[in-house]
Amino acid sequence: MTDAEHLLWHALRYKQLNGHRFRRQFPIGKFIADFVCIELKLAIELDGGQHQDQVAYDEQRSIFLRQNGWRILHFWNNDVFGNLDGVLSTIAEQLESLPPP
Repeated sequence: MTDAEHLLWHALRYKQLNGHRFRRQFPIGKFIADFVCIELKLAIELDGGQHQDQVAYDEQRSIFLRQNGWRILHFWNNDVFGNLDGVLSTIAEQLESLPPP
């Protein structure tokens, strides 16, 4: 895990965000999502400098996930480091807007 993933994971694990369970490095088809809330089919991806070199892969993953009913939130690593509360607030808002299973 990257430093940004580690920091976000500490805020998401153990149902800390409004009681929603998250998993990390979760396989979906041939892709791996950084974090997912399976119950609401929400995937969270953190993007750093390395993602500039894998734009095509990221786009294929996003298309696949959306075609299979997943919603995706993307955040830059810098957002996690500089505005973790804002990132968590955005995730919480998205969770609340999704219909229950």
